[in-house]
Amino acid sequence: MPVHTSQGSQRQHGRSVGLGLALGSAVAFGGSGTAAKPLIEAGLDPLHVVWLRVAGAALVMLPLAVRHRDLVRRRPALLAGFGLLAVAGVQAFYFASISRIPVGVALLVEYLAPALVLGWVRFVQRRPVARAAAAGVVLAVGGLACVVEIWAGLRFDAVGLLLALGAACCQVGYFVLSDQGSDAGAEAPEPLGVIAYGLLVGAVVLTVVARPWGMDWAVLGGVARMDGTAVPAWVLLAWVVLIATVLAYVTGVVAVRRLSPQVAVVVACLEAVVATVLAWVLLGERLSAPQIVGGVVVLVGAFVAQRSTPAKSVSRSVASGGERAAPALSARSGRT
Repeated sequence: MPVHTSQGSQRQHGRSVGLGLALGSAVAFGGSGTAAKPLIEAGLDPLHVVWLRVAGAALVMLPLAVRHRDLVRRRPALLAGFGLLAVAGVQAFYFASISRIPVGVALLVEYLAPALVLGWVRFVQRRPVARAAAAGVVLAVGGLACVVEIWAGLRFDAVGLLLALGAACCQVGYFVLSDQGSDAGAEAPEPLGVIAYGLLVGAVVLTVVARPWGMDWAVLGGVARMDGTAVPAWVLLAWVVLIATVLAYVTGVVAVRRLSPQVAVVVACLEAVVATVLAWVLLGERLSAPQIVGGVVVLVGAFVAQRSTPAKSVSRSVASGGERAAPALSARSGRT
């Protein structure tokens, strides 16, 4: 006699899987800076590292783009929007902002995205927002202020702050677009296809911005220093492309659909904590007491927020490249 799983158990399982994927995405995205910084110190321009990251990931995902080429006809606006906002926009605005304002300030402004997502859900989609989700956002943003030590070197630059806000808006686009079609059942756009075409669009846009033909390609054949340890540059690039981009986007997008944009975006705040801890362990960048306290506050905020919204029911688990009934795209700035 078959055993039937209750709807409540299915929802709880969907939430648990979604949270696991969102956390995995946050860890993968958070490690991008730790791998990219030695490449930059070895002589590569930051925009060239970003181009290598996106273009390399686009090549890896190209077979999936071919497999899901019907998306170009069915959802062209979604693919273009994901590539322009979720891939190219976040990266370009972030790097432009840190040329004018401190990195910590830019990162904090970018991670105002959780509050902006809640505003989108409440005032544009006209859906209710739980108080716990709002409280989680407040805690997470406050904790991030400590993690990035916003008080260190703060200076006002209107253009720089507007660019950082642009990165935050693009990050909102990432979460909102990742959730598109999640309630369409079998007609939902395949997230792996959306990611593949988003990376292709992003690579084309960033090629114009980064102009890689002027890059010092010889750096990739040498070594980079990670806290004094020599590491082949190609190994770090592979980490950035395969782990911090391909794996991060895939797990993140699937997580958003299983949770919801307003929950997944707060869990994504953990990226800043992961980035700080990895920089401490692998690059020798020590954590201060306020940063440790801020990391704990971010964790508390993410925990409060993720308990505020029930996970979306999922009738079938996601298989690599397979169909799914009601999966969901998820939770950069390891994105940056």
